[in-house]
Amino acid sequence: MLEADKLYIGTSRNADDSLNKGEYLALKYGNRHGIVTGATGTGKTVTLQVLAESFSEAGVPVFCSDIKGDLSGLAMMGEPKDWVLKRAEQIGFSDFAFAEYPVIFWDLFGEQGHRVRTTIAEMGPLLLARLMNATEAQEGALNIAFKIADQGGLPLLDLKDLQALLNYMGEHASELSNQFGLISKASIGSLQRGLLVLEQQGAANFFGEPALDIRDIMRTTHDGRGAISVLAADKLMMNPRLYATFLLWLLSELFEELPEVGDLDKPKLVFFFDEAHLLFNDAPKVLIERVEQVVRLIRSKGVGVYFVTQNPLDVPETVLAQLGNRVQHALRAYTPREQKAVKTAAETFRPNPAFDCATAITQLGIGEALVSTLEAKGIPSMVERTLVRPPSGRVGPVSPEERKKVMNLSPVAGQYDIDVDEESAYEILMARAKKAAEAEAARKAAEEKAAEDTSAAGRWTLPGFGTGDEDEPAARRTSTRRTGGYQRETIVEAAMKSAARTVATSVGRALVRGILGSLKR
Repeated sequence: MLEADKLYIGTSRNADDSLNKGEYLALKYGNRHGIVTGATGTGKTVTLQVLAESFSEAGVPVFCSDIKGDLSGLAMMGEPKDWVLKRAEQIGFSDFAFAEYPVIFWDLFGEQGHRVRTTIAEMGPLLLARLMNATEAQEGALNIAFKIADQGGLPLLDLKDLQALLNYMGEHASELSNQFGLISKASIGSLQRGLLVLEQQGAANFFGEPALDIRDIMRTTHDGRGAISVLAADKLMMNPRLYATFLLWLLSELFEELPEVGDLDKPKLVFFFDEAHLLFNDAPKVLIERVEQVVRLIRSKGVGVYFVTQNPLDVPETVLAQLGNRVQHALRAYTPREQKAVKTAAETFRPNPAFDCATAITQLGIGEALVSTLEAKGIPSMVERTLVRPPSGRVGPVSPEERKKVMNLSPVAGQYDIDVDEESAYEILMARAKKAAEAEAARKAAEEKAAEDTSAAGRWTLPGFGTGDEDEPAARRTSTRRTGGYQRETIVEAAMKSAARTVATSVGRALVRGILGSLKR
């Protein structure tokens, strides 16, 4: 059943339920992206597990999110359950064997896997605005914050760095507005409140160091198998916006860091985005354009992206058009929207004259799907009604003890589990604020001292108040005279002053007698 350079998905069957042929995904077209859709309980998770196992066996690293915990079973040997053995026999899968796979567990909260983090700077203002559900004005303030951090040498690593920078912007809004454009204190206040909400939702665990090195999710083992990175997302799903933003950041990081490689014999990494509709819910146009750009161009970096969701309508048409490999499980068609989804899904396949695609979608059983993959020259294969092969790993979650054992033997054990708090914007701004406060206190003290000195020196220098010697204590005056501060009057000076007083007295008396005498006459 297995063919070289191809991944075996399952075996298609004819209208009379007889087996038709094996359905494969060519490795060289694994980076052309794909989609797995279907209603709850139709077998999407098992199909995702089958694809992850197949890529790993082919030497391709895999990253996938584990919403319900079921994918953790990839780390353990499969169990001979009745339905597993029956499906292998039903499709004639003679090469089937149970196996365990090299799994690395990751968790933003560090509880069910190794901590995975990024920095505020690496997240960037666009994704951060999406995470905070920011308005256009608030996004503008965020862009200014990143510009200030860049020009001012302020590393933005964690939430407290951005909080400190926003506080600084609020306190100096007027001065900064002259250089960077209007900075509204209302926008700054809204962003600060948004950061508090993110902190309460656990986003503080996501921002910091050591940041994730993307090479650690692109590992292969000594026996040539690709490592399967499983992100624990059960708790993360309580904050869907954080979940979607994190996975989009990871895609963007891969896009920016990996070199152009063109078409390879097999992908360098395959990325499964479970519950993909969360990425596009209420997403602004600029974000959808970003996703479309990343999906379109990351193929040349050797990365395949596979969206897993319930309804094909969850994915925008511009993105859906980029997905060449398709696995469609059963859909319900009771409501107008569900009927539209069935029609949309049917129209995305290359028709098969043997059956009506839209009708078949509503009649598929559990573990059965319509499959179409890219063949020679990248042309989609004719859609086939396919029984998906059983997985080789365990179907179901691992126990806490088994998970802990896998984590202890992980190639990244101890590398991301301890927080590192290096000097960044928070510490720099706090140090500058402390230094400025000390300088301001010193300036005020100097001003107060100068005011006291000026007051004491100039108290008696106003016109009509003399030199102030009159108020000096007698002891000080005596001491000053002894040291030359006051000079004694000479005999001549004393005689002249006495004569002047005598003359003045005589003149005064003559004037008085003259005036009184005239009055008598």
